[in-house]
Amino acid sequence: MRFAVAQSGGPTAAINASLAGVYEAAMDIRRKLASEGSSEQIEIFGVLHGVQGLLDGRLIDLSAYLSDPMKLALLKKTPASALGSCRFRLPDPEKDDAKYRKLLEVLTEHRIDALLYIGGNDSMDTVAKLSAWLTKQGSSIRVIGVPKTIDNDLVGTDHTPGFGSAVKYLMTTVQEILRDCSVYQAQSVTIVEIMGRDAGWLTASTCLLRRNGEHSPHYIYLPEANFTVKQFLSDVREALKTNRSVVCAVSEGVSPPDADLFRSGVNDEFGHAYLSGIGKYLEKQVAKEIGCKVRSIELNIMQRCSAHIASYTDLLEAERCGIHAGWLAYSGMTGVMVSMQRNENAYNYEITYGEFPAAETANQIRKFPAEWITPEGNQVSDAAIRYYLPLIQGEVYPDMHNGMPVHFLFE
Repeated sequence: MRFAVAQSGGPTAAINASLAGVYEAAMDIRRKLASEGSSEQIEIFGVLHGVQGLLDGRLIDLSAYLSDPMKLALLKKTPASALGSCRFRLPDPEKDDAKYRKLLEVLTEHRIDALLYIGGNDSMDTVAKLSAWLTKQGSSIRVIGVPKTIDNDLVGTDHTPGFGSAVKYLMTTVQEILRDCSVYQAQSVTIVEIMGRDAGWLTASTCLLRRNGEHSPHYIYLPEANFTVKQFLSDVREALKTNRSVVCAVSEGVSPPDADLFRSGVNDEFGHAYLSGIGKYLEKQVAKEIGCKVRSIELNIMQRCSAHIASYTDLLEAERCGIHAGWLAYSGMTGVMVSMQRNENAYNYEITYGEFPAAETANQIRKFPAEWITPEGNQVSDAAIRYYLPLIQGEVYPDMHNGMPVHFLFE
């Protein structure tokens, strides 16, 4: 049996741990078959740059790179997509199946039995479409989705690999911002713009700082709540009555009525708008209407791949998702995404791994729960803290050389 694994969409600090997990599953299956005296061979290949690279037949033998346990361990701690990524939408096969036929040709040429695709919402769209088309053609090739996104907006899973590490980075960075903002006597406003196009999971996670005795961010604004610049300015004025330094966490995806003033107007291949600028826009409004010292901070891509402060729990779960995906593929399943479900009745944090139809995840958005947003729409409740806290537990120490982290690279 031959596996192929690819990575897609935005990178994270944990996506390579899932890649390592898929490789480990293949090796476990190989050892199991050998112990049973089976002559079946197991091979695993990496696809460079996702489905776009697959169309070009860009496959490498992972065993040539990962058979060394030290290199495999380094891969797990390396941020971003080691195989490379892409943002590529497969067309509706009912209208145009030329690319599907090309994919089948490449998979057949390389004798691939199962494709495992690590990605987010749009990647699950690829999993759903390709697996359904292959099944319709009578092909036995399986397609399995492995969840990944720092946005935590995938339907069908309690949370997503990559999210916990992004949250841990945010907690560290925002807490350091709070220290910096507290040193001056002059009144000031600091606006921290945080990733989250359609869902506010990341921005809302800043509530965790309350668990360590912090009183900021004073306000948290999410795409799930109504947001206006007028109300934002009113909130800031109110907070300045009792605070020298006011810090606000704002999701990049909040949409005031005049959002077009700061949106780029540019979309990606999936039609998603490139978001950037709400923080700077609000900074200008505070300067104009309130007149105090004000700054905006856009954390941008640093949220995705900050492996130096990764969550051990996140990397471990990402690896286990990859392992589970490998075994799902070996068992004959197709068209599903690995899911993680939290046992709410367990005394300690406990996760079980299962599967969820990729077609029910694709192009759907799992929103931050409305019941965790305060009635004013500018904060989140302590119930959210209980959800977030287990996801950031444990530290991962990078391998260092010359005082700098060392990363795994496919040469």
